[in-house]
Amino acid sequence: MSIATMLFFMWGFLTCLNDILIPHLKAIFDLNYAQAMLVQFCFFSSYFIFALPSGKLVEWRGYKGTMVIGLLVMAAGAFLFLPASTMASFGVFLTALVILAAGITSLQVAANPYVAHLGPPETSAARLNLSQAFNSFGTFVAPFFGSALILTTTQVSEETLRSYPVALLHQYRMDQASSVRLPYLGIGLTLVLLAIALALVKLPPMDFTRDIRPGELVEGADGGSIWRHPVLLAGALGIFVYVGAEVSIGSFLVNYFGLPEIAHFPEKVAARYVSLYWGGAMVGRFVGSWLLTKLKTSTVLGSAAVVACGLVVTSILTHGHTAMWVILAVGLFNSVMFPSIFTVGLTGLGPLTSKGSSLMVAAIVGGALIPLAEGHLADAIGVHHAFVIPAVCYIYIALFGYLGGRRAEREIAEIEAAQARA
Repeated sequence: MSIATMLFFMWGFLTCLNDILIPHLKAIFDLNYAQAMLVQFCFFSSYFIFALPSGKLVEWRGYKGTMVIGLLVMAAGAFLFLPASTMASFGVFLTALVILAAGITSLQVAANPYVAHLGPPETSAARLNLSQAFNSFGTFVAPFFGSALILTTTQVSEETLRSYPVALLHQYRMDQASSVRLPYLGIGLTLVLLAIALALVKLPPMDFTRDIRPGELVEGADGGSIWRHPVLLAGALGIFVYVGAEVSIGSFLVNYFGLPEIAHFPEKVAARYVSLYWGGAMVGRFVGSWLLTKLKTSTVLGSAAVVACGLVVTSILTHGHTAMWVILAVGLFNSVMFPSIFTVGLTGLGPLTSKGSSLMVAAIVGGALIPLAEGHLADAIGVHHAFVIPAVCYIYIALFGYLGGRRAEREIAEIEAAQARA
């Protein structure tokens, strides 16, 4: 659990840095909202592309080997930020993010089911929730880190930028982009050291993924199919809309708080407030890890989604600091959603667990598509009202929590009853 939670921290930290990169790159390259959301599109598309290969990697190299390889791939992505900043190329930045996210995908596929199976199944949601709390600690720290080390240069207005000749514009972009070099160099070196340390640590073996064979996503060792498990499929859609909603909100907060009708904050100040959004998720996960041992997962998940939807709608309908603080409060109720959806979706899969995990991780592609859709909507109607998209996502999560969660709880009861009879 200690090793796993350390990895959860790292990928949370790196994922949240995107919220700082988006406004930074948007200003450097004079992008609209939809173009800026290509940062999240490229980052989270990697989850969809590399989820199945990562599942096969678990079978080939095991959990520990997959985690070590994932850390090294993440380091390669971080090091690629150096030539991206030197060239001042938005395309190279996006390539670096794809590689970085490919490594994180391997960690997700290996670490999530590993933590879920380190103890009794009835407390798997609480265990995963505790690990996710350290993931949220990483997301809480990242905006402070990014604000201090990345948002350090003074940017000119869009009108001034468009008046620059080509040579001066390129030099300006290189100067602005240079602020990412030192942070991502340090991140890359840290990831290499973590990979070495993890390679030297002995972890308890897990055998529940031994059914994975190359090219087989559908058929399991028992002849079953993940496509015959409706709770898993509904859970994958739940992960899709949850990650999409959470990432959409986080991605737009810096620009949202800069609006005159909201808070009119400069980017560096707004970035610090983003930490409160992710900090709420951190606090909620520590509380949620305890709460999920006392209450049913279905009740906690469904109720959290209803409240989150209400907060987003309130932010849409209000202005000023009221709109700002209620959207920040959404992070607190996001906290229990990912681990709860993940564990509910994997209920009763047995030897198909690893394939189910790969499908769930692939569904994180919602973080690529939903923010992109919100970016297009924001260009059309403004950032303020574009938050209607996350509100709709939370309605689905509430339905999944109350209906899918209760079905999963009945399945657990039936499995335990069968084991007791045996």
